[in-house]
Amino acid sequence: MKHTLAEKWFYRINAIILGLLSLSCILPMIHIVAVSLSDNKAIDSGFISFWPKGFNLKSYGTLIEGTNVIAAFRNSVLITVVGVCLSMLFTIMAAYPLSRRYFAGRRPVTLFMVFTMLFSGGLIPTFLTIKSLGLVDSYGAIWLLGLVSTYNMMIVRTYFQNIPEEVEESARMDGCGEIRLILQIILPLSMPVLATIGLFYGVHYWNAFMNVLIYINDANKINLMVMVQRMVQSQSMLQELNNLQPDDVQAITPESIKSAGIIVMVVPILAVYPFLQKYFVKGVMLGSVKG
Repeated sequence: MKHTLAEKWFYRINAIILGLLSLSCILPMIHIVAVSLSDNKAIDSGFISFWPKGFNLKSYGTLIEGTNVIAAFRNSVLITVVGVCLSMLFTIMAAYPLSRRYFAGRRPVTLFMVFTMLFSGGLIPTFLTIKSLGLVDSYGAIWLLGLVSTYNMMIVRTYFQNIPEEVEESARMDGCGEIRLILQIILPLSMPVLATIGLFYGVHYWNAFMNVLIYINDANKINLMVMVQRMVQSQSMLQELNNLQPDDVQAITPESIKSAGIIVMVVPILAVYPFLQKYFVKGVMLGSVKG
């Protein structure tokens, strides 16, 4: 289709604006990578921009040797993997019956769930509930609070509704039961939206901060996000990391250690995205519009 002159200018301006917004997100990350890989003298001089000067990996070595970053990384992986599995299971269990017309209570149940997107019980009642359940200082509190996202459930529900009813009728005529219908028909056809929602949940659990800060008291159970935040704010921890260096070696600058911690925290979730990118746009678009 041939575009008019006005449409061409619109697309050009739109591309420029989106390009500038993308650079505003990418350039700070490139700068942090450059700082984490640069020599201490170059960092102190303040001339690091978007390319490392004096390639140096000492900040990463100091981070691994002087902190519990490995244990925090394992905790983050555990929280994310188990949390995504539980959330996907319960989201599918909630979305599937709400997408079927023969489920008599689907409208009031849907309204009750949408209500939680507008109003919540508040921090203190939530904490008292978690405490009464005996989940304080356990990952159960993190998983329970993020078990089902109403927004994600609505996307999955709408996607299920878009699957032709003829597919379900054909399967039932062949003697397919409800469980087998979900596992062998519905879920394989819903891989785009499931991959997308899985990515949403993965980012949510990997970046869990406030819930971990509130409900996890054991220092050995904190995740990578909380550990990096404490390291960035704690000058005493940075000084202890510097004391690990031999006397004849120049001290690691706090900026390089902070940057290394941020990179270790961000890179794993970025590495997952390319494998799910092909499902991402398709899953969100098909799951957001009923037609």
